[in-house]
Amino acid sequence: MLAELHIDNFAIIEHLDLTFGPGLVIFTGETGAGKSILIDAVESLLGSRADSTVVRSGAERASIEAAFYLDPAIRPNIHAILEREDLLDDPQLLTLGREIRTNGRNIARVNGRSVNTALLREIGESLVDVHGQSEHLSLLHVGQHLGLLDRFAETSDLLHAYRQTNGRLQSLRRELAELRQSERDAARQIDMLNYQIQEIEAAHLQGVEEEALRDERNRLANAEELASLTQGALQALDEGSPETPAATDLLGQVVHALGSLARLDHSVADLDELGQSVFDNLSELSRELRNYLDRIEFNPRRLDQVEERLAMIHNLKRKYGESIPAVLEFAQKARQQLDSITHAGERIEQLEKEETELLARLAVEGQALSQRRSQKSKKLGEFIEAELADLQMSHTHFAVDFQHRDDPNGVELTDGRRVAFDVNGVERVEFLIEPNPGEGLKPLAKIASGGETSRLMLALKNVLAAADQVSTLIFDEIDQGIGGRVGSVVGSKLWQLARQHQVLCVTHLPQLAVFGDQHFHVQKEIHQGRTTTKVVNLDGDTRLTELAGMFGAVSNGTLQSARELLQAVAKQNSTNQVS
Repeated sequence: MLAELHIDNFAIIEHLDLTFGPGLVIFTGETGAGKSILIDAVESLLGSRADSTVVRSGAERASIEAAFYLDPAIRPNIHAILEREDLLDDPQLLTLGREIRTNGRNIARVNGRSVNTALLREIGESLVDVHGQSEHLSLLHVGQHLGLLDRFAETSDLLHAYRQTNGRLQSLRRELAELRQSERDAARQIDMLNYQIQEIEAAHLQGVEEEALRDERNRLANAEELASLTQGALQALDEGSPETPAATDLLGQVVHALGSLARLDHSVADLDELGQSVFDNLSELSRELRNYLDRIEFNPRRLDQVEERLAMIHNLKRKYGESIPAVLEFAQKARQQLDSITHAGERIEQLEKEETELLARLAVEGQALSQRRSQKSKKLGEFIEAELADLQMSHTHFAVDFQHRDDPNGVELTDGRRVAFDVNGVERVEFLIEPNPGEGLKPLAKIASGGETSRLMLALKNVLAAADQVSTLIFDEIDQGIGGRVGSVVGSKLWQLARQHQVLCVTHLPQLAVFGDQHFHVQKEIHQGRTTTKVVNLDGDTRLTELAGMFGAVSNGTLQSARELLQAVAKQNSTNQVS
């Protein structure tokens, strides 16, 4: 539901802050006062095309902002969009914004974050429907007719079963398509896969060998320097020179001195043990260095072998993966793919049999769905024609057109015809209307606009009120071409519709306006040579005066007429509320 609307510098509106409640919200005022401009502002907010001409003269930008309370019925759809775009804040409240600048730049916002206008339109379609002079009519979108019919016909159980079967069929067909493509390319693929598998298997790769090979290559390439360094260390440890005794000889002297010291003073026995330990470790170091020196290999041939092995591993990694485990995994998948191709014929035969079974099942479920839709469409037509009769369109006929498209790969109907199908069923649905007898039924999307269209929309909305999940409906000039008697009927229907939706309505008829739960008066004011639209929330005497003025000049007679009308509608609404 639209809770708040803020407009700045849009056309002749300088500044407006409006707060709306649930139910039927009425806008009245003289022609040209700015009522339709309010509707234009809302449509701009919902993502319709807007250019710099709407910016008020002398201003740099126009801005429209609105806050919506999300009704439970539309929350899942809106939340899905917001979560997809990472825009969900308050689960119950949504804010939209649109800024139009004189330089042609437009800025759209959802919950304070900039978005593109396409997203604004996507969200707006679930929030508000505008009926009358605009093109923002969801019921004129053929793609939405089936959903409305399904909700009216209560097909959710049949549709769920059908979609489950269709989902399995589509998954099976995707696998079939892949297998058939693989079969067509089988010879080439088999040769390629065999080559890849053999190349990897011939390498006899080990998961950790690459690091070991790198270490070995490093030792072989630096064997001379490694030997020189080791020999230098051994000379310092064991051999020494005429000028410098060996480290082991010097440490031996230290150990001998510590032993003598400990015999004379037992308190330094620990030092004697420590000295002996250091001497033993130094001797161990010397032995390990000699062993290491013996293992140092001067082998150019082995170095070449290691280099070749590393080059081969690098080549395999370049072609099949970033590491040896990745290369081995590639080989495993290639074996599986080769096995799949080898046995593709058997699998294709099995899947084709399952496809035939699923198509037969889908045909049964699809036709059951079609039968429910067809039966309920007749009842839908009766209800809508009854509504139109109340709205002085008694000779109007309404029907639902079911169309099928031949498809050799589709489902087979009971008459032997194969037809296309999708996630929603085996038919395409479109609403048809015949406003004038003798003209024939025509697509709803092609009928004339104006008051006739608005009344038709009202009839459809009343019948489909429970099915239609859009929370806010706006009717602009719905009273065009009708009189006071029909205006009362329209007002009553709008009021009833507003028990399930928030309804905003622009009208010139007091017989309609009197049904409003909230009443705004739109008027133009001229201040310092500038025209400005002002909107006033009417209540009590101010509303009574406005209704009287809609009958004619305000007088005791028109005030009494307005008073009687208010009393009659209050009584009627009270009765309708109870019933």
